[in-house]
Amino acid sequence: MFAREKGQQIEKQVSCYLQKHGMRLIQQNYHCRGGEIDLIMKEKDTLVFVEVRFRKNARFGSALESVNSQKQTKIIHTAQHYIQTTSSPYQHYRFDVVAVTPADSSIQIEWIKNAFQLS
Repeated sequence: MFAREKGQQIEKQVSCYLQKHGMRLIQQNYHCRGGEIDLIMKEKDTLVFVEVRFRKNARFGSALESVNSQKQTKIIHTAQHYIQTTSSPYQHYRFDVVAVTPADSSIQIEWIKNAFQLS
Protein backbone atom coordinates (compact mmCIF):
# COMPACT_ATOMS: atom_id res chain seq x y z
CA MET A 1 0.00 0.00 0.00
CA PHE A 2 1.33 3.45 -0.88
CA ALA A 3 2.17 5.88 1.94
CA ARG A 4 -0.60 8.32 0.96
CA GLU A 5 -3.24 5.59 0.95
CA LYS A 6 -1.97 4.20 4.24
CA GLY A 7 -2.07 7.70 5.75
CA GLN A 8 -5.66 8.21 4.62
CA GLN A 9 -6.65 4.83 6.03
CA ILE A 10 -5.01 5.63 9.40
CA GLU A 11 -6.67 9.08 9.51
CA LYS A 12 -10.05 7.48 8.86
CA GLN A 13 -9.51 4.99 11.70
CA VAL A 14 -8.47 7.80 14.03
CA SER A 15 -11.48 9.89 13.02
CA CYS A 16 -13.80 6.97 13.84
CA TYR A 17 -12.00 6.43 17.15
CA LEU A 18 -12.38 10.09 18.14
CA GLN A 19 -16.02 10.15 17.07
CA LYS A 20 -16.68 7.14 19.32
CA HIS A 21 -15.24 9.29 22.12
CA GLY A 22 -17.75 12.09 21.56
CA MET A 23 -16.06 14.28 18.96
CA ARG A 24 -17.64 15.38 15.69
CA LEU A 25 -15.71 15.61 12.42
CA ILE A 26 -15.77 19.07 10.84
CA GLN A 27 -13.15 18.65 8.10
CA GLN A 28 -10.40 16.28 7.04
CA ASN A 29 -7.12 17.31 5.40
CA TYR A 30 -7.46 21.09 5.51
CA HIS A 31 -4.73 22.66 3.36
CA CYS A 32 -3.37 26.15 3.07
CA ARG A 33 -0.11 27.52 1.75
CA GLY A 34 1.68 26.98 5.06
CA GLY A 35 0.62 23.44 5.81
CA GLU A 36 -2.08 20.90 6.47
CA ILE A 37 -4.24 19.80 9.38
CA ASP A 38 -5.24 16.16 9.33
CA LEU A 39 -8.53 16.43 11.20
CA ILE A 40 -10.59 19.36 12.42
CA MET A 41 -13.11 18.22 14.99
CA LYS A 42 -15.54 19.61 17.52
CA GLU A 43 -15.78 18.58 21.15
CA LYS A 44 -18.58 20.41 22.97
CA ASP A 45 -17.77 24.12 22.44
CA THR A 46 -14.13 23.56 21.45
CA LEU A 47 -12.69 23.35 17.94
CA VAL A 48 -9.95 20.72 17.96
CA PHE A 49 -7.11 20.57 15.44
CA VAL A 50 -5.78 17.01 15.33
CA GLU A 51 -2.40 15.92 14.04
CA VAL A 52 -2.27 12.19 13.26
CA ARG A 53 1.18 10.60 13.30
CA PHE A 54 1.97 7.03 12.27
CA ARG A 55 5.24 5.21 12.75
CA LYS A 56 5.90 1.59 11.80
CA ASN A 57 8.73 1.57 14.35
CA ALA A 58 10.64 3.97 16.60
CA ARG A 59 13.94 3.75 14.71
CA PHE A 60 13.78 7.49 13.88
CA GLY A 61 11.86 8.50 16.99
CA SER A 62 8.33 7.87 18.15
CA ALA A 63 5.24 9.24 16.45
CA LEU A 64 4.80 11.73 19.30
CA GLU A 65 8.41 12.89 19.09
CA SER A 66 7.93 13.70 15.41
CA VAL A 67 5.62 16.59 16.30
CA ASN A 68 8.51 18.94 17.05
CA SER A 69 8.36 22.71 17.50
CA GLN A 70 8.71 23.32 13.74
CA LYS A 71 5.75 21.01 13.00
CA GLN A 72 3.74 22.65 15.80
CA THR A 73 4.38 26.10 14.30
CA LYS A 74 3.09 24.90 10.90
CA ILE A 75 -0.03 23.41 12.48
CA ILE A 76 -0.70 26.60 14.45
CA HIS A 77 -0.25 28.74 11.32
CA THR A 78 -2.64 26.52 9.37
CA ALA A 79 -5.18 26.58 12.22
CA GLN A 80 -5.04 30.39 12.33
CA HIS A 81 -5.64 30.44 8.56
CA TYR A 82 -8.65 28.14 8.99
CA ILE A 83 -10.09 30.29 11.79
CA GLN A 84 -9.69 33.50 9.77
CA THR A 85 -10.99 32.19 6.45
CA THR A 86 -14.00 30.33 7.85
CA SER A 87 -15.08 32.97 10.37
CA SER A 88 -15.07 30.23 12.96
CA PRO A 89 -17.75 30.75 15.64
CA TYR A 90 -15.66 28.93 18.24
CA GLN A 91 -13.97 30.76 21.08
CA HIS A 92 -12.07 27.74 22.40
CA TYR A 93 -9.40 25.92 20.42
CA ARG A 94 -7.19 22.95 21.19
CA PHE A 95 -4.37 21.06 19.49
CA ASP A 96 -4.36 17.29 19.93
CA VAL A 97 -1.89 14.72 18.67
CA VAL A 98 -2.85 11.13 17.98
CA ALA A 99 0.05 8.70 17.69
CA VAL A 100 -0.61 5.45 15.88
CA THR A 101 1.63 2.40 15.96
CA PRO A 102 1.10 -1.14 14.68
CA ALA A 103 0.12 -3.71 17.31
CA ASP A 104 -0.17 -7.34 16.21
CA SER A 105 -2.98 -7.38 13.64
CA SER A 106 -4.40 -3.98 14.59
CA ILE A 107 -3.17 -0.55 15.62
CA GLN A 108 -2.46 1.10 18.95
CA ILE A 109 -3.78 4.65 19.39
CA GLU A 110 -2.34 7.14 21.87
CA TRP A 111 -4.38 10.35 22.10
CA ILE A 112 -2.74 13.41 23.66
CA LYS A 113 -5.29 16.13 24.32
CA ASN A 114 -4.03 19.71 24.40
CA ALA A 115 -0.60 18.52 23.23
CA PHE A 116 0.66 22.07 22.61
CA GLN A 117 -0.56 25.67 22.78
CA LEU A 118 -0.70 28.76 20.61
CA SER A 119 2.55 30.59 21.15
